[in-house]
Amino acid sequence: MSSEKLNVLDFSQARIRTLHFTWFAFFLTFVMWFSHAPMKPFIMEAFNMTNEQWKALLILNVALTIPARIVIGMLVDKFGPRSVYSLLLLTSAFLCWGFAFASSYEQLALFRFLCGFIGAGFVIGIRMVGEWFPAKTVGVAEGIYGGWGNFGSSAAAWTLPAVAAYLYGGDDGWRYAIATTGVVAFFYGLIFYRKVRNTPKGSTYFKPKKSGGLEVSSWKDFWFYVAMNLPMYLALAVLTWKLSPSGVGLLSATTALLLWIGLVLLFFVQLSQIYKVNKDHLKDGVPDMQRYKFKQVAILDWAYFVTFGSELAVVSMLPAFFMETFDLTPIKAGLLGGAFALMNLVARPGGGLISDRFGRRKTLSILICGLAIGYMLLSQIDSAWAIPVAVLSVMVCSFFVQAGEGAVFAMVPLIQRRMTGQIAGMAGAYGNVGAVTFLTVYSFVDAATFFMTIAGAAAVCFIAVQFLEEPQGHMVEVDEDGSVQLIEVT
Repeated sequence: MSSEKLNVLDFSQARIRTLHFTWFAFFLTFVMWFSHAPMKPFIMEAFNMTNEQWKALLILNVALTIPARIVIGMLVDKFGPRSVYSLLLLTSAFLCWGFAFASSYEQLALFRFLCGFIGAGFVIGIRMVGEWFPAKTVGVAEGIYGGWGNFGSSAAAWTLPAVAAYLYGGDDGWRYAIATTGVVAFFYGLIFYRKVRNTPKGSTYFKPKKSGGLEVSSWKDFWFYVAMNLPMYLALAVLTWKLSPSGVGLLSATTALLLWIGLVLLFFVQLSQIYKVNKDHLKDGVPDMQRYKFKQVAILDWAYFVTFGSELAVVSMLPAFFMETFDLTPIKAGLLGGAFALMNLVARPGGGLISDRFGRRKTLSILICGLAIGYMLLSQIDSAWAIPVAVLSVMVCSFFVQAGEGAVFAMVPLIQRRMTGQIAGMAGAYGNVGAVTFLTVYSFVDAATFFMTIAGAAAVCFIAVQFLEEPQGHMVEVDEDGSVQLIEVT
């Protein structure tokens, strides 16, 4: 047996270098994924769009990300983050160009839907960073990766309109600005493949025995895993409904019905794949040293549902909330609403750092509790509040939200190394499920009730987190040649 600790302590400079290469790859995916948002006036004018058509684009932008994160997680575990991240960046560039130079609303909608695939890039770096950093520092490293990468959405909002106006100009400036993000991503994909390794020198990259689903440790966990897939399909069904004639009307009733039938069939196909992965694995019995509890994955999924799910939902509605509550111009409201995302730079690494220092369960419990209180506070904001106080309240709440995200992914790499991509993919998908859930609630209620709903979900999540088990000692991975490696998790 050998310990991972012996392999990584001599590579501090290489670790930092890999972290910077990886968070910037994630940063570029978020720049491309949200490049359309700050271009709203130009795009709507170019295509003579209605508000309902624009809302349809926003829905399409997140729809594909839910299944894409699951699929990308499987590919990462099988082929390694270096190849998968490079390929995703190269592919994303073409999707970005397709959207930028669309000539009709139908083409625009199609490429916006396909651009949801770009949002799956997040899960790739989780496995990469987990391979390079030991347990005692993996939380802050994952926090830097996630927080600095997430800032790509804000960077797009703050820079692309200026690029469109001052660098390119003209009616098609927005097209060239968006296309430029694809050019940068394409060349960076080539650089990433050339400069980055999957693991530190001397470390083994462990892979699942089979692809198509997580390997679990018992038949009880098998059915638990199957049940945890249902909310993702329900979220996709809700998205289909929102695009149907009952929602924004982008899909016909027949197309929506076919998609719902397709989702049911897809669920049973996935169920058969999960069974194939686990039938022999469970029949022969899983050795004690390789067992893990699926409840750990499920709790982290629901924690990300509340944290990242609420962030995506709140970022989508906060500028309009400020504009309506305080009678502000769209520009001022957008700048104030951006305060929520801005906290990513420090809050997410902070959550990972606290988790490394004070324990995974304790940290997540405190942050989820703070998140619930924060949203309860936001539910009380009205026109009588001073604007600086309202903005400060938003920033305090966002700290707990994004620090909670950092705490979730501080633990993800410590559950089962060879399946980190799939575990990250499932947790990441649950973040999008949370966004769909909360935005659907928001379409029926006022802002105060919306914030209280998130606070209530956080309270339920707080109870679930109490059942999270602190990682202890080492996880055990077995190489293809049968050799055993101990990987430190505390």
